[in-house]
Amino acid sequence: MCFAPRPTYFFGWRRADCTAKPMGETLRREKMHSKTDIVQSSAEALRYPWENHPGPDQVVEVRPGVLWVRLKLPFRLNHVNIYLLADGDGWAMVDSGFGNEESIAAWTTLFEGPLAHVKITRLIVTHSHPDHVGLAGWIVERFDCPLHMSQVEYLQSVYHQNRGTEERRNAQRLFFRRHGMDENLTDKLLGRGQDYLKRVSILPPSYRRISHGDEISIGTRRFKVITGGGHALDQVMLYCAADKLFLSADQVLSKISPNVSVWAVEPDQNSLGEYLASLASLTTTLPYDVIVLPGHGVPFYGLKTRIKQLADHHEERCRLIADACREVPQTSKELVPVVFHKHVLDVHQMGFAAGELIAHVNYMLVEGRLTAEEADGVLRFRTT
Repeated sequence: MCFAPRPTYFFGWRRADCTAKPMGETLRREKMHSKTDIVQSSAEALRYPWENHPGPDQVVEVRPGVLWVRLKLPFRLNHVNIYLLADGDGWAMVDSGFGNEESIAAWTTLFEGPLAHVKITRLIVTHSHPDHVGLAGWIVERFDCPLHMSQVEYLQSVYHQNRGTEERRNAQRLFFRRHGMDENLTDKLLGRGQDYLKRVSILPPSYRRISHGDEISIGTRRFKVITGGGHALDQVMLYCAADKLFLSADQVLSKISPNVSVWAVEPDQNSLGEYLASLASLTTTLPYDVIVLPGHGVPFYGLKTRIKQLADHHEERCRLIADACREVPQTSKELVPVVFHKHVLDVHQMGFAAGELIAHVNYMLVEGRLTAEEADGVLRFRTT
């Protein structure tokens, strides 16, 4: 299938001619700059076939029947990847983008340009974060298509849309204060959280559940549903064994570490332990030579190498925390600059940094590497 009205679109695996059935003309596919031909010394080495990402009015075909779209985000992590999978006479969409007018405008440009003849048959949302579920309601309404999510992630999305009660704000305030955040910082973090998590369109009132271990057909492909915790509670990933194709959502990213945090709704959650267990399971479940399509960054090879890097990254953070707490017990606030010392954090980033620091502390408490001491309602941590 080809797309009108442009006479060409980018294609990243091979040069091929294509007959544009809707327009009755032959279109030429231009090969995107690729590193695929570089000889690698190791079969498990990290490789990035595409140096460039799609522009705002472009679609990249990473495999026959697999399209890659990139939408902008209004913060430091400045983009999210959306994938379209050939599905009969239409396309299944994986994730929807952030719930703001800029994302709607970007989709409108694509649906009036390179995706003008595309029909969305279903929307699969990997998890409840606003950059992934944000426009679910808008997409479902525009194409009259069903929404597919894991049950936990759908209900978590509903929770985020209705979390602004006074009782919940008080719980969040106590959570941050217990970890050493002062009143001024707590107020800023609460303001940031309320704004960020509201950036979603109204969720559809019903959904179709997908669960870990399910096998689903999308077009001619069969995908196994894999879910994992840590970054989200029950994030959905899709694996097609026949094509060695792995849509990793935000669980395994190409060049950055996914945020793994703990929040007030479950203050003792061992989210880092859940995340590391998920990575270990992926290592044993998936082959080394899959192509990984992540929620951010660029597609890549070298899944198991990347998983080891991510696990090592978190162990290094645990080591920094252990060293800092060896002589004098520390609060989570005091530990944030110990771990996040490379950049000046704005309020948005500070919220994620605090949540991630607490995730590491909780993991180390479970592992017996730290003990907790509470005085005047504030927790401090000491290395065992």
